[in-house]
This record gives sequence, structure tokens and C-alpha cells, in this order.
Amino acid sequence: MRRRQVIAGIDEVGRGPLAGPVVAAAVILPRPVAGLADSKCLSAAQRLVLAAELLRVAKIGIGAASATEIDRLNILQATFLAMRRALARLGQPVDLALIDGNQRPPLPCAAKTIVGGDQTEPAISAASIIAKVTRDRLMQQLAPRYPGYGWERNVGYPTAEHRAALQRLGPCRHHRRSFQPVLLCLEPWRGAAASDADLDSAAL
Repeated sequence: MRRRQVIAGIDEVGRGPLAGPVVAAAVILPRPVAGLADSKCLSAAQRLVLAAELLRVAKIGIGAASATEIDRLNILQATFLAMRRALARLGQPVDLALIDGNQRPPLPCAAKTIVGGDQTEPAISAASIIAKVTRDRLMQQLAPRYPGYGWERNVGYPTAEHRAALQRLGPCRHHRRSFQPVLLCLEPWRGAAASDADLDSAAL
């Protein structure tokens, strides 16, 4: 009997923030899960419910690339790195990866890019939800260690609150120094050396 093709959906969250990692998830769905949609179209409560269900029924791999890696590689290549790490952490070979967007990452399997795939492909929708819940949780866990930036609310995105805190406090080690709003605030704060030491791997 011919083996059934193993398909994983892959999506990332966190290309736009000024701080924190970019996080990707790879998801193999063994059966349909009701309510899946692009994570941006769901409330936080809906995402948490769906993430709990996905953790129960799906095979999931999560990968991240730190702010330091983003600065070294650029955000696109760091995103691809996070996707490769997510795929590797599935723990089983994949025949085809379905990727949201139009840029194909270098992966050790066949891949198909789908523009708007997080809205049309359930496995990609699932990956977007897992990646979003994981990254939000990580930034909220980091927030008490780096008070004042409002990460418990903005999870590192360039809100007015976050930008004002950057001007007032300067960047911390999880800020992306290659991003212009951070770079413009960096000169007076050279003492805040970049490090990955505080990334909470338990959240990933």
C-alpha cells in the first residue's frame, strides 16, 4: 500500500516587532479542527482555545530566531531559520511543506508557497495560531524582567508606548538593533549588550 503523503503547514509570527524573536510553527493536522483561521482574525481567547486543541491532536514543531540572529542575518533569513528549526522539531520526515506567503525558505523537503495560505489552508492556519500564542506568551514572560516597554501588552510591536519607552529607557538586549527605530535610539545606550541568555526556552 502506498504511504500517505505527510504535509505540514508552516507560518511565522513576529517579523514586524522591534524586540523579541521571530517564531515559526510547523503543524501536521491528522484531522480537521473546527474554527481554524488566520491568527490575526481571531481573538486572544479564541487562539488559546484552538492552540490547546491543536496541542492535543496535532503534531507540532516550534522554532525561533533571536533578536541577535535577526540582526546578524536580516529578518527574512532569520524567518527562514525559524521555519527550518520548526520543521526539524516536528520529529518526523515531511513530504511537503505548505508555506504562507510567496517566498520559499530553503527546507529539506518539497515546499509550496501560498499567498493568503493562513486563511485558506487549515494546516497553515494552525501554524499561525501556534506561532502567535507561543510568541505572545514568551514576550509576556519577558516583560517583568524588562519593565517599562509594555511588552505584556504590545509584545514588542512598535506601538506609541513602546517607542516612547525606547526613547526613555534605551534598547535592552532583546531589541533588534538593525531596525531603524531601535538604531536611532541606540547611540546613548551602548552598554546594553545583546545576548540570548534570557530567552525562555520553556515558552517555545
